[in-house]
Amino acid sequence: MTRQSWTALTSAVAFVILAVLLGVLHVPFVAWAPGETVNLLGRNSAGQPNLRVNGVKTYTTTGALLMTTVSVTRVDSALSLPEALAAYVLPSRDVLPRDVVYPPSLSNDQVQSQEAQMMDTSQQSALVAALRAAGQPVKEMPVVAAVVTSGPSNGKLQPGDLIEKVDGTPVQTVDEVTRMIAKHKVGDTVTMTVKRNGATVGVSITTVASNDGNPTPRVGIRVSIGYDLQASATFGIDPSIVGPSGGLMFSLAIYDLITQSAIAGDRTVAGTGEISADGTVSPIGGIQEKIAGASAAHATVFLVPAGNCVDVAGLHTSVQLVKVATLDDAISALNALKSADTAKEVPHC
Repeated sequence: MTRQSWTALTSAVAFVILAVLLGVLHVPFVAWAPGETVNLLGRNSAGQPNLRVNGVKTYTTTGALLMTTVSVTRVDSALSLPEALAAYVLPSRDVLPRDVVYPPSLSNDQVQSQEAQMMDTSQQSALVAALRAAGQPVKEMPVVAAVVTSGPSNGKLQPGDLIEKVDGTPVQTVDEVTRMIAKHKVGDTVTMTVKRNGATVGVSITTVASNDGNPTPRVGIRVSIGYDLQASATFGIDPSIVGPSGGLMFSLAIYDLITQSAIAGDRTVAGTGEISADGTVSPIGGIQEKIAGASAAHATVFLVPAGNCVDVAGLHTSVQLVKVATLDDAISALNALKSADTAKEVPHC
């Protein structure tokens, strides 16, 4: 074999090896791309409603309200260099440092648990905001948000327990619960009356000392604001869809079901945004990817959190980008868009 042949063969082998290495080499990034959309007023692949509301009267809806998602590299998956480069150059896609999306201090299981918890919180906040917007009764109550596994309340109280009384005294706020417990000494017994799954439960808890030396007695729970509601919502969407950004569309879909407003009309409306129980809409990540997904699903209107308008400046899309800061903004905008006379008053990004 000639020297030229050996050189050519060596170069070819080196090229193949390099190509293989590039294909399997993992880079510390994650890719974002347009994800699926879910019509919250429609049905899932099993034929079940994507959303059910119980405990209040519901009405027939029209049109579609699309929850938008981002297809993101999973926490338990890795991104190759070619995949990262493709996501970088293709439209409506993005590449982000992995540590920004998935904190290195958290395990894969912790990240997945955290994302699932954010989805649960989003759905609960969406229900409360929608009920308030529809004029339905919402009663704020202190709730057990977490129970310390090594604390005295473990096995007695559960996350989600609504606290009605402490030592027989009715309580209505988190501060009242804290003050009632603080009246005791370490080793005293605190009695609590809680509402759990519609039933009233009484428990007795022996207080313990704080690990940090604080003399205030502890019962091993974290208390936050909860809600005693007549209504409940059940979601039939894919459990792999997690995170808080579906809140606005969850809330709009619930509102549409429990009122006669038919806010979607005969349109396909998409949107995104984290929502709080008071109806405030917060910005989210992946807004351009979500708009691209909505456009592919033939949406004509996209509800953009006000804080995300800067992220869509200069974006070319056929979808009408409506600016919203609250749930009330979204409801008002969708109602205004039903008429050409009022549509011009709707704020846009």
